Amino acid sequence: MRKQPHKTRTYFHHHMDSTRWEVYAPRPDDIIITTSYKSGTTLTQQLLYNMLVRDTSADAFAPAVDAFSPWIDSRFYRVPKDELAAYIDALPHRRFLKSHLPFDGLPYYPQVKYLIVARDPRDVFMSLLNHYEAYSASQYARLDAGAPQPMPRFDGDAKALWRNWISRGWFDWEEEGWPFWSNMYHTKTYWDFRELPNFLFLHYAELRRDLEGAIRRIGDFIEHELTRADVDRIARAVSFEKVKSQAVAESAALGDDGGFKGGQATFINKASNGRWHDFLDESDLALYRQKRDRVLSADCIAWLEQS
Repeated sequence: MRKQPHKTRTYFHHHMDSTRWEVYAPRPDDIIITTSYKSGTTLTQQLLYNMLVRDTSADAFAPAVDAFSPWIDSRFYRVPKDELAAYIDALPHRRFLKSHLPFDGLPYYPQVKYLIVARDPRDVFMSLLNHYEAYSASQYARLDAGAPQPMPRFDGDAKALWRNWISRGWFDWEEEGWPFWSNMYHTKTYWDFRELPNFLFLHYAELRRDLEGAIRRIGDFIEHELTRADVDRIARAVSFEKVKSQAVAESAALGDDGGFKGGQATFINKASNGRWHDFLDESDLALYRQKRDRVLSADCIAWLEQS
């Protein structure tokens, strides 16, 4: 019989502070969305908002995801740790909370639903490259404040970033993900417990390929009844075209949001897969395969590399 999963590591650096979960008191209907990064986090949050709270399809701007679905382990989240419990307890809807922690850094509760969203690591990198190079000076300042070490600045060398990202970890127990945190290891820590009945794995390619089907799967998993009209409405509200148009409108109205050069229009970029084909050469892919085969099982690799 498999042992009950439990937290074994603490994550603290420029982006994350896993101790912030210490104030969390679970409810039986809670949902935790967990991804490494650049794998459909915001899309999943917006999907749940439209499913559980209200329809945003007529909104000029996208809903403020950090307000209705807090990133609990964010070290720089606007709600300090000593106020966090009261903040999430006061959320006026069924709670769906965000985490970027691997499973060894996140508390486990059998009554909570865990939505694990992942993506082909090569596609993750291409999206992360756009994300990282758009960091503004104010974003770096926010990340550095109170951090044990400053966030390394992107120097514009995408190939050097790839080599570091695929071969170095930030934490001692990681083998990839620098200068952020693990991507493949993040997925592995959940995949190793994939038989748990309160786990649902979603692939970013599935969200892009069959959004309606993914909405139905999520509704079934969280035991939230949906009609065909509900599914169609949610799919319209969170389609890439709709969300991108909202991001462009918001950027035009508000400009740089303080975190990314170009604002939300930069944060919501292309949402496409396969761009790595034009960037990674054979030596890059050899590094990828070497690390992939060290970190991931064959069945996890097959799942992640689906198109």
